[in-house]
Amino acid sequence: MNAQRLEALLGLKWQPVAVGFLNEPPAGLARVAAPARAGCGYWKLAAQGQAFYTEAADHYNCPVGALTHGIELPPEQAGELQRLAGMMLDLKYLREEEIPAIPRRRQPFRVAAYAPLASAPFPPDVVIVRLNGRQLMLLNEAAGPAGLMGRPTCAMLAEAAERGNSNASLGCIGNRVYTELEDGEVYFAFPGNRLAGVLESLETTLRANRELEAFHRGRN
Repeated sequence: MNAQRLEALLGLKWQPVAVGFLNEPPAGLARVAAPARAGCGYWKLAAQGQAFYTEAADHYNCPVGALTHGIELPPEQAGELQRLAGMMLDLKYLREEEIPAIPRRRQPFRVAAYAPLASAPFPPDVVIVRLNGRQLMLLNEAAGPAGLMGRPTCAMLAEAAERGNSNASLGCIGNRVYTELEDGEVYFAFPGNRLAGVLESLETTLRANRELEAFHRGRN
């Protein structure tokens, strides 16, 4: 019910996604059929209607995503993370002093579950919404104050789940490739336990914006 309200109020194209960091898989939920190229690829699958859980090994293909999820990498993947970080530094895509500040989960990783918010068989730690600029304006006003994040996009999960902060992300180039995020789209994440309050605030925000839009158009 809450998920459908969120979709309807914002006119979303994609289903909101529930993400849960759990000690064990939810009953009846299958493990993802195959590892994605990056953890954010699971967001796309869930937004398309799939529900599943992942284990640590399902995140090894993206060492940066594994880092933000709090996954301890085996030696081979840890070496890949170092090589990737080195390439990003060489390209001046990242500065060395930025790396320690990247949000990451500190709790031990056991399983991560993903599902459309409307049918998630687990309480979400994070709700992820894929939206356009106008929708972002409205949700930010309702769920904010929200910080604006960039690379890596997956760090927004740690920011919401562990720090309890709503945040918007402009995406990163990897995320835009793996989730096929369009040029005019961004992501917004907020703690799952705030969903009811966000919806109540969003209804008020929408009413206010309709009145203010009519006022401003009347002056134009």
